[in-house]
Amino acid sequence: MNYLHNELHLDAGDVAEVTLDHPANVQLLDPSNFELYKHGKPYRYLGGHYKETPVRISAPHGGQWHVVVDLGGGAGSVRASLQVHSGAGAA
Repeated sequence: MNYLHNELHLDAGDVAEVTLDHPANVQLLDPSNFELYKHGKPYRYLGGHYKETPVRISAPHGGQWHVVVDLGGGAGSVRASLQVHSGAGAA
C-alpha cells in the first residue's frame, strides 16, 4: 500500500492542516490504529476522503499522532503538505 505519512506530537485541540494537489483520503490516527492500518486490519481514524483543501483535523487529545494521506488503493500519486496549528491560538 502506498501512502504519505507524518508522525507528530499534538496537544488536545491542535489542528493538522493538509493541503492536497488532488482528491485523496486524509486520516489522523493514534499509534495503535496506525499499526492496524499498516497491516491492512480494521482501524479507526479521524478524517475521510476530501475533494477540497485545505483539510483541517483537530486532535481530540494530546499525544503521538500519525497523519496518513492515500488514494484508497487507487492508481496514481498525490502530493500533500502539512502544517500544525496550535489549538490555543485557534479561534
